[in-house]
Amino acid sequence: MCGYVGIFSAVPREFSPNIFDQALQSIYHRGPDSNNTWFDPKGHVAFGYVRLGLVGLSNGTQPIVADQGDLVLMVNGELYDYQRIRAELEGEGCRFKTSSDSEIAMHLYRLYGMNGLKRLRGEFSIMLYDRQRNLLVAMRDRLGVKPLYYAQYNGAWYFGSEVKAILAAGVPAEWDYESYASRAFVLRDGTLFKHIRSVQPGTWMIIDGSGVQRERYWDFDYLPKNHTLDLNEEEMIESVREAIEESLTLRLHADVPIGVCLSGGLDSSAMLGLATQLTGQKLNAFHLSFGGDDGYDESKYAEIVAKYNEATLHTVKVSQDDLADNFESTLWHTEIPFSNAHSIAKYVLCRFVQQSGYRAVITGEGADEVFGGYPHFRRDMVLYNNEHQDQAIINQLRSQIKGAGGRYLDGAEDNTSWVTEQLGHGVSWLETQAALFNPLGELYTEEFRSLFNKIDPYRQFFDRLNPTALEGRDPMHRSMYMVAKSSLPNLVLTTLGDRMEMAGSLEGRPPLLDHKVVELACKLPVWMKVRGITEKYVLREAMRPYLPGAIYERKKQYFRAPPAVLRKDGRLYQLVSDLINGEAISKLPFFDPNKVRKLLTDAPNMAPAQQASADHLLMEVASLCLLQSRFSIS
Repeated sequence: MCGYVGIFSAVPREFSPNIFDQALQSIYHRGPDSNNTWFDPKGHVAFGYVRLGLVGLSNGTQPIVADQGDLVLMVNGELYDYQRIRAELEGEGCRFKTSSDSEIAMHLYRLYGMNGLKRLRGEFSIMLYDRQRNLLVAMRDRLGVKPLYYAQYNGAWYFGSEVKAILAAGVPAEWDYESYASRAFVLRDGTLFKHIRSVQPGTWMIIDGSGVQRERYWDFDYLPKNHTLDLNEEEMIESVREAIEESLTLRLHADVPIGVCLSGGLDSSAMLGLATQLTGQKLNAFHLSFGGDDGYDESKYAEIVAKYNEATLHTVKVSQDDLADNFESTLWHTEIPFSNAHSIAKYVLCRFVQQSGYRAVITGEGADEVFGGYPHFRRDMVLYNNEHQDQAIINQLRSQIKGAGGRYLDGAEDNTSWVTEQLGHGVSWLETQAALFNPLGELYTEEFRSLFNKIDPYRQFFDRLNPTALEGRDPMHRSMYMVAKSSLPNLVLTTLGDRMEMAGSLEGRPPLLDHKVVELACKLPVWMKVRGITEKYVLREAMRPYLPGAIYERKKQYFRAPPAVLRKDGRLYQLVSDLINGEAISKLPFFDPNKVRKLLTDAPNMAPAQQASADHLLMEVASLCLLQSRFSIS
């Protein structure tokens, strides 16, 4: 687990020896063990690397330069099952110079070209320079667990594990107005920074003197509608159990101790139970508590799971003061605004885990996106395909849908209708996103609104999706695909995954996002994912042997911090209020300060559901104020 920055220029240039000093310092948290640089003698490439050692501790420093001198490699992340692949490569005559898992990528490329890199398994982003062909490869893992950003600027290509490294290497920090207005920083491959974009999950870029080629080497492939697997229900459950067991077994390998992040929900509880079974050891589990706050705190469930597995439970209590104190530092690491303070809480937890002597943790991230764990997926099932379901329960759920309302702020215009027309059905997740964030438009200045009034963010999002992945698929699976191509890598795995973990020099390993697990889940029918009121049905049944009864029967609870607007006397609310009522908001190019201040004033008097909706918007505005200040964005 590491971080890097790189520059590629098809036309030779002279790189200053200290060009990466600030860039590497900006991502020091990703690799506090060592750092190194490599400069192409011909002036085409400069690489900088910081390392957090977990495998091959004694000789895994990067960039790795091949003995033949033809290839130079940097890897951020972990490549699993590398021992088997390494043995095969050695049988083909390859000679390894390190004991690191990363080096297999270099030999796979040399022997089999780009096709060889498809054999890699894990969470990774790769930079590989082919010196003979003056060609650069930038590749990101299939699910987007590990980040990779790039910019084409001033005649060169800049790459980095985080945006801040690219900025420190020489790309200016400027707002990308259109990316913000279209929410491309969540829905697509945009960022808040002009020039800078993210390499999309499951893709690679090949850059040489003739330009750039982008290719999708992997994608979700859901079971076509009305197709069935040649497996009965019991066999499907068993196949999921076996796939997860294999995935977790691979992720338990390291040259350092591994802990488990435990929320008290189904996913992380299953990972602790299974890891305990696989290792035969009493493990250390790390839990985040909101101090007994009703509806948000899950401590009692974490205690049940820890006791069931005889694990040592370490609980970190996070208060409103803690959230306020760590607000700006968390934003520095996420590089995007957040609409709830749960990111800050995760940041506090990860730093505690690292200070407790751990460098890697197993997490339950991704289960909701892979196995259908969100209420909007259940809504799609009820409305568009409820075959093989108990119709009495479906009728009950349909009545609840009709009775739902008043959750969001008024004034939001429905701009998802074009997507609905194209698909022939609605997408509950998109409708929720629009209802939640369209009201931001009511807070814009007239100038900003006029510039981007017709931007149509959800059409832009839909038009850039792989049409083959949607064709002939079930409506719920289409919805799951859209989430997996947007908020999963760009929001969940950023604000709750890699960025928060690496902020504490900690590697998160999510077995439920292994691409083999995902490929199997894609083949399962809707009714194995959502069964009546039960989300993640097949996962719940597959992990049942490793769960205490209270967790197996527990309904889903979102991981959320209490909204700031609920605590007017709290320091988090005071911080948000100070930013919105002070000069900071006047410097933002997006919002009318008076409109935002009115929302802040009105929010405490709203109904609870609308309070939460307003809190999302106010937290985002406050985040943008601090991001502009911290990154000196112009």
